Amino acid sequence: MAVPKRKVSRSRRGNRRSHDALKAPGLSTCPQCAEPKPPHRICPHCGTYKGRVFTGKEEIEA
Repeated sequence: MAVPKRKVSRSRRGNRRSHDALKAPGLSTCPQCAEPKPPHRICPHCGTYKGRVFTGKEEIEA
C-alpha cells in the first residue's frame, strides 16, 4: 500500500491545486443583435450564425 513518507506542505498542495479553479466561459458578441453568445455557436437570441438565419427546424421530406 502506498503511503506518503512525509507530510505535503500547504504550499506544495496549493501549487498542485492551482489549476483546479473554475473559469468563466468565453463569450463573444453577436454581430446581428450585439447580445453575448458562445463562440462558434448559433446566437440563442436572434438565431443567426455567420449571417445566416437558423431559427426553426428544417424538415427533410423523404
